[in-house]
Amino acid sequence: MLLFKRVIAGLSLCLIVFSVNASLTINITKGISDALPIAIVPFVWEGKEALPEDITAIIRADLQRSGRFSPIDEDELVARPTVGNNIQFQNWRILNVDNLVIGKIKPLKGDMYQVQFQLFDIYKSTQLTGYSIKTNKKNLRRTAHRISDIIYEKLMGVRGAFDTHIAYITVVGEHRKKVYKLAVADSDGYNEQIIFTSNQPVLSPSWSPDGRHIAYVSYKRGRPELYVQNVYTKRSKRIAEFQGLNNAPAWSPDGKRLALTLSKDGNPEIYVMDVETKKLIRITRNYAIDTEPTWLPDGKSLVFTSGRGGGPQLYQVGIGRNGASGQVKRLTYEGNYNARATISPDGKKIAMVHRAEGAFQIGVLDLSTEHLTVLTDSNLDESPSFAPNGSMIIYATEYDEKGVLSAVSVDGRTKQRLSIQEGDVREPAWSPFRAK
Repeated sequence: MLLFKRVIAGLSLCLIVFSVNASLTINITKGISDALPIAIVPFVWEGKEALPEDITAIIRADLQRSGRFSPIDEDELVARPTVGNNIQFQNWRILNVDNLVIGKIKPLKGDMYQVQFQLFDIYKSTQLTGYSIKTNKKNLRRTAHRISDIIYEKLMGVRGAFDTHIAYITVVGEHRKKVYKLAVADSDGYNEQIIFTSNQPVLSPSWSPDGRHIAYVSYKRGRPELYVQNVYTKRSKRIAEFQGLNNAPAWSPDGKRLALTLSKDGNPEIYVMDVETKKLIRITRNYAIDTEPTWLPDGKSLVFTSGRGGGPQLYQVGIGRNGASGQVKRLTYEGNYNARATISPDGKKIAMVHRAEGAFQIGVLDLSTEHLTVLTDSNLDESPSFAPNGSMIIYATEYDEKGVLSAVSVDGRTKQRLSIQEGDVREPAWSPFRAK
């Protein structure tokens, strides 16, 4: 009896290019030699017209670029079963693959489809999971990402992050003719949507916890001001236009507050703003520059960059009803530059920009051991952002004299580069999980 759950809706060093028609082209620049071999049989299409999306190719690309899986080539498949009863497991064991994915797609009325898939353990000859997903033409790609997430979670024990978004800034043109765009795309670079365009700089996009809004800095009126924009309606509102700096917005875990940097009282300091009432609470009071706040997952404290120790370092401070709670604690000591913190979803790690031997690279601090690991070997890395499952960090860097995005696994074993055909791309921010 086939089991379906119903829901509504390896090389150690490689260069693999995905998404040639996407807004961002993804190049896997480093993989791992012990990636899990998996066989993905092309899903059978039961319709007459051509299917708008290649579900199988999307799933293969998702799992491949995670660095954790090594899908075998299609011409190596020993068979092409569509149902579990037809699988000859002993034949698949010859290929030394651990798992097998099969599926089929059936057209329904209108632009609706039924997508079924099953995941099997080859050596145990058992089905691990299976789903039947009802979807429409517009959401076929998302359905493929959801399937990838299910496979990833079942085999890795961690929720997949393929069905997510990334926000980033693109810059095209030179000098006074530069055009800045705030863009949102699927995690694989497809379905890019431009939500804001300006001929003045745009900086620091930050996702709200529900994934519906992005806070950012815009110079469209000639100086830095903070805006919050709805990703879907594209409606925006200005929320901070104080004299001086209005920078570095960061949403609280409950989505009700923003931490930000203001210099309205003379020196750049950390504040917390109630998004609804606009009430401000000043958090830091120091002669040095305090900036780039980010929240710990419990919403009770912030990590920020400060020069109070003589150079940029990371500090932690508790948040009380009327300001800081407790003493400010220094977190980083290795090297003379550590800035632009981002916290892992479980609150156990901090990624940052770390200067080592003159190069700015991405480092990760384990808060329990206080050990700092440098993950990258480039020269000008910035703006790290964790994936919502904590497995990857996306960041901005330079390659071939262009601004590009890169992603690295938290253990440094897998890397990928994301670039656009024209101009530079920078300031990435990985979205939270989307609602199931």
